[in-house]
Amino acid sequence: MIALAWILAFLSISPFLIGLWHLKFHWKSFPIKVSDQFPKVSILVAARNEEKDLPRLLASLDHLSYPVEKLEFLLANDQSEDRTLEILHQWAKGKENVKIINTEKPELGSNGKAKALAELGRLCQGEFLFFTDADCEVHRDWIQSLLAAYTGKTGMVLGITQVAGRSLLGRFQELDWWMTLGFVKVAADWGIPTTGLGNNMSISREAYLASGGFEAASKSLTEDLEISRKIRQAGFAISHQVSDKALARTKAEGSLFHLLKQRKRWMSGVVTLPWYWQLALGLQFAYYPLIFIIILSSGLFGGGFLVLKALMLAFFIQYFASKTGQRLKIHLLFLFDFYFLPLTLLSILYYFWPSSTEWKSRKYR
Repeated sequence: MIALAWILAFLSISPFLIGLWHLKFHWKSFPIKVSDQFPKVSILVAARNEEKDLPRLLASLDHLSYPVEKLEFLLANDQSEDRTLEILHQWAKGKENVKIINTEKPELGSNGKAKALAELGRLCQGEFLFFTDADCEVHRDWIQSLLAAYTGKTGMVLGITQVAGRSLLGRFQELDWWMTLGFVKVAADWGIPTTGLGNNMSISREAYLASGGFEAASKSLTEDLEISRKIRQAGFAISHQVSDKALARTKAEGSLFHLLKQRKRWMSGVVTLPWYWQLALGLQFAYYPLIFIIILSSGLFGGGFLVLKALMLAFFIQYFASKTGQRLKIHLLFLFDFYFLPLTLLSILYYFWPSSTEWKSRKYR
């Protein structure tokens, strides 16, 4: 029993070893290409009740360094009940490359955001489609950075998103995102099927049409994951561009309750992942009871293993974040397990709790 616990514990920390090795020796970067050729780009944003955060996104779009004549902005007001539509129209004044639509109420069981993006997708004229969320802000060179990663048969390029939060919960969410996206980067570089990233993502027009677009993903609550599947099924590859210029920033969930509602929605996508992803995630959670057994049986050796895992986790997250010029709070990295274990357990329990999934003031069964 103890021997098995040791084996499984080593397997649970092996992704961090593999990840560190990959970041050091097999990192794939895509430098921005110097060119006087600029393809037409469409930026698609669906906004629902975003009056507080929307101005920050629109300000960052105003500062994009991409030639304005090669940009079109397609914005959807998704049944907002606040000043979202008014803010969109104010921003669009004097801009000839902006289209704003009002979406109708989605059908029962349909993803309202996916429906809004599908409507925008039918209007776009760009060679490449760029997606971000209304509560994000993007770098001025965001377009050029993601375009640089289109090589070979690439149909989707993911950027990198930093969660910003001043509270302890918000800072732990930031570390959680760095860890998750670190593994997404490793998987993408190896050609292993991965997810989309709806708040920082680009899709070539060819891949979008071949995949069926967001219309084909409208029944899923994790529409970015679903469209990434459709794109791979259509024969296209997915790349992950990680740099300071591909970085978007978004806000953290403000409370544990809102965080659990977010994770309940995400869990609906996790249960559809391939078996090897579910196995890897299961081992991450299994590490905690395993290390408890090892400490009880082996004492000092178990404590040393606990410290080793914490060190590898800290190095992996910090090394990955440093690829975008970010430095993290080291002491929080060593406390991360005290956040990750209870959150994971609560997320699993809340997922199976007989209640609807709530997202953007809508309830889904």
